[in-house]
Amino acid sequence: MAAAEYINLVRGWPSTTLLPTEHLSRAAQKALADPSIAFPGMLYGPDEGYCPLRETLGLWLTSFYRPEKPVSKERITITGGASQNLGCLLQVFTDPAYTRDVLFAAPAYMLAFRIFEDNGFAGKMKAVPEDDDGMDMCALRKVLEESERRTPEQQLSKPSRPYSKYYRHVLYCVPTFSNPSSRSMPLERRIELVKLAREFDALVVSDDVYDFLQWPSDSNIPTGITKALWPRIVDIDRFLDGGAERSGADGFGNATSSGSFSKICGPGIRVGWSEGSAKFAYGVSQAGTSCSGGAPSQLTSTYMNILVKEGTLSTHIFEILQPAYAARYKTLMSAIERYLCPLGVKLPQSRRNVVGGYFLWLTLPNSINADSFAERCQSEARVIVAPGSIFEIPGDSSVKFDHSIRLTFSWVDKDLMVEGVKRISGVLESCLRGEGPIAIRKQDDKDEKPF
Repeated sequence: MAAAEYINLVRGWPSTTLLPTEHLSRAAQKALADPSIAFPGMLYGPDEGYCPLRETLGLWLTSFYRPEKPVSKERITITGGASQNLGCLLQVFTDPAYTRDVLFAAPAYMLAFRIFEDNGFAGKMKAVPEDDDGMDMCALRKVLEESERRTPEQQLSKPSRPYSKYYRHVLYCVPTFSNPSSRSMPLERRIELVKLAREFDALVVSDDVYDFLQWPSDSNIPTGITKALWPRIVDIDRFLDGGAERSGADGFGNATSSGSFSKICGPGIRVGWSEGSAKFAYGVSQAGTSCSGGAPSQLTSTYMNILVKEGTLSTHIFEILQPAYAARYKTLMSAIERYLCPLGVKLPQSRRNVVGGYFLWLTLPNSINADSFAERCQSEARVIVAPGSIFEIPGDSSVKFDHSIRLTFSWVDKDLMVEGVKRISGVLESCLRGEGPIAIRKQDDKDEKPF
């Protein structure tokens, strides 16, 4: 008998059934058929990125987030996606000698760690625990104060440049439907975060890639939420007490929003945007890689401009993605409530009117070690789950997740999700009975890369 199929509940990718390939094909054909679009698209782009897309994004983001004033193109620089943008931000606005540390809401997106390490912050990354409302502000203040007290002042190792500044601290978070915890920061917490960032000369890097993927937790309420639940941290920083132009400020601001089409169109597009004050956005555009090679993703930016400007992407998000992911979320939640919660598994922020993102964060019974449990799920049940330890901050053991796992509902079909949860429950029942491993994976089994 053939071995059971592996079920990957780790992979945070969009389902291939939801990729808008036909829409993208039409946009590409339209762009390439018009020399006024195709030729600029295929040449080196301006440092700030494809100007029509910057203008279109300003209108689109204004429509969704509804800030006090419209988002202008001067606040936007086109990037190669949120991860590439993070690398550019660190190159332009941090100095590993002067910038004291990088603080993460823990648990944190694990693939961001290497980006910080590659930019000189190995050994300088610190964990700030979350509560039900996201990053704990009392804990954050304590970490910042301790850093200011104990870290000696260092001279800059980079040259001063008129288009940049070097922040003393960096705060990294996913404030809406966080990866991995799925928690969201309420408005009051976001305001507190901005105030602390200003007090300690910190840059808040807000990964806002899941904001559009939201739906009511009540399945009886229709999907299609076309307005953001909360203002972005970058918008709060823009308007609170005069923003970056307030008395004594330097014009750069203390928050930036990192956006991407990866979750709402496709990660292979490699187009995103960085938003901040006009001064900050220009600084992002002056990263050496952009000055040398031009803006990233210049050609695909022309395709995305058409999709956004014509309303095709919004229709795809509100009429296709939101209902589809809502159904997947509810399927996974129902399976968890049926098969895992009776065994002592718990969910964070379980009483929410609106939910979203890609992930669910589960807390196992205290007697279950998540690393061993994940290994047994893979070897015994051929289901891949992410143990909480991979979301711990490297070099900081103060916040541990020994009893947590993350599941995703974005990648596999609904039937496989339910089957995966059933398999997980079988392993958990075995663990709770104190039974050891019941099967060893054959050597000829080939594991699928989970991420």
